[in-house]
Amino acid sequence: MTGFRTLFYKEMLRFWKVATQTVAAPILTAVLYLLIFGHVLEDHVQVYPGVKYTAFLVPGLVMMSVLQNAFANSSSSLIQSKITGNLVFVLLTPLSHWEMFSAYVLAAVTRGLIVGAGVFLVTAWFADMHFVAPWWIAIFALLGASMLGTMGLIAGIWAEKFDQLAAFQNFLIMPATFLSGVFYSVHSLPSFWQNVSHLNPFFYMIDGFRYGFFGQSDVDPLISCGVVACFLALLVAFGVSLLRSGYKLRH
Repeated sequence: MTGFRTLFYKEMLRFWKVATQTVAAPILTAVLYLLIFGHVLEDHVQVYPGVKYTAFLVPGLVMMSVLQNAFANSSSSLIQSKITGNLVFVLLTPLSHWEMFSAYVLAAVTRGLIVGAGVFLVTAWFADMHFVAPWWIAIFALLGASMLGTMGLIAGIWAEKFDQLAAFQNFLIMPATFLSGVFYSVHSLPSFWQNVSHLNPFFYMIDGFRYGFFGQSDVDPLISCGVVACFLALLVAFGVSLLRSGYKLRH
């Protein structure tokens, strides 16, 4: 496990050395979202009975930060290593594909959870938060961060330059995140768009995560957990197969 620990340590240092950019900046962005949307809609929107809109918004912003930063960590690491040419030093080591996968994804999960915890600690001051089912909070945070860390790994392997990675993030990750119920409940949408939302795995992550705070959700958390776990299993199998084959890595 020495190789795994070394690569994981290297990935942790990579984002922690620039924590102002990788940790503080996302926290500030989430606070701005809360201040703007909370101020405008606090007195006009109530999604769940007895839950103010600002309180409803906090878990969504936390989970959005976890997902986006987990994806950014693994994807940016791989694309930077490919472009600068230092990925060869990782490929030359006697690391198995599972060790490489675990180190990259675990570092992505760690960054996502650190940023998510920071967002919650700052935004929770603006709302009256409760923990109805904390185990669901932990489960969905880990599943969500793992899934986006794996997606980041796949995107980093596939992309050959920064604009390809930016397209992956701007046209897939960002829309899926913002259309997953971060700022609203899907029950407020027309029936057609409700059905479309249920095809988005990000919706189940955020809905289940929010259930842990309020005990209210649009979908049963067990169903959400099953959907996210199945999607994660498919992504893990695909990501490990890419590493095993050396696709766009060993050429």
